[in-house]
Amino acid sequence: MISAELKAKLKTLPSSPGVYFHKNREGEVIYVGKAAVLKNRVRQYFQNTEKDPKTEALVAEIHDTDWLIVDTEMDALFLESEMIKRYMPKWNILLRDDKTVSYVRINMDQPVPDVSITRNPLDDKATYIGPFYAKTTIIKALRVLRKIFPYYDKPYNGKKTLDTDLGLTPGIEIGKTTEKAYKTELRRLIRYLNGDRDNLLKEIERDMRRHASLGEFEMAAKLRDEYFGLKGLKRKIIFSDKEFLDLSSDQALLQLQKLLNLNSVPRRIEGYDISHISGSDTVASMVVFKNGVASRADYRKFKIRSSKNDDTASMREVVTRRLKHPEWEYPELIILDGSD
Repeated sequence: MISAELKAKLKTLPSSPGVYFHKNREGEVIYVGKAAVLKNRVRQYFQNTEKDPKTEALVAEIHDTDWLIVDTEMDALFLESEMIKRYMPKWNILLRDDKTVSYVRINMDQPVPDVSITRNPLDDKATYIGPFYAKTTIIKALRVLRKIFPYYDKPYNGKKTLDTDLGLTPGIEIGKTTEKAYKTELRRLIRYLNGDRDNLLKEIERDMRRHASLGEFEMAAKLRDEYFGLKGLKRKIIFSDKEFLDLSSDQALLQLQKLLNLNSVPRRIEGYDISHISGSDTVASMVVFKNGVASRADYRKFKIRSSKNDDTASMREVVTRRLKHPEWEYPELIILDGSD
């Protein structure tokens, strides 16, 4: 039962992005989360809606909640990671799926580093930033940041690519910059990922003015673009488009579990359909929902190799081929679209 003190405190929650800290009766931080709109996200925990058992247990243990306000969703994402590393809250560990924990890896020991995402940090002299608890979110964040701090996302081979033309690489391959200058930009990216946004902005602004005063206008313009790019992150949606789906999705999934008499909540659902034109060019589609939300990055298409005019045989083939991919998380529920 939520206390009167906490209920009054929740009324003061701001509409800003930020990071919140749930605490137990002893004042220990037991859960850290991020929010695009703090007042909406934090209040969801205390709404009278059906929740999965683990979330119910977490809520029962919450005695107090604090929060930190930040400027952007991007800041909230990276601050959440830092706070989880600092406090190691038990409920972040209990509620997480290890398959979703990701790290940003930058091999700064190489002459031309590249930026990638990995689940397992190694003792290989590379720089690792994380952990982050939503891979799709960090991928989206890096996609935005790459427009401000261009980087290579694959080992450098000296060849010009489409990313070069799009301005997504630093351009060493066309003589646009040097390896040394590229590493300087990567260090700025690392500082941003580690939460040093305010100091980084001040430094970029100072360097921009210094280069302009020296008549180095090309470098000043580059720093100007970085400065306003970082300032403009306030308008970027990184995770808020999914923020309000969490608890309602849990409720719907619990209802689906009861309806179908499933042993567990179907966190991953896969749906299959067969389509063809006059019996030829048969294709199977796989759509995926994770925690009640469409996961488009996991969608797949299969070109059918067997019978071209037998939907049942085609469905058997595609499901068999799918199950040969253990690197894809197995679903708790598979839905097949019948022909009639």
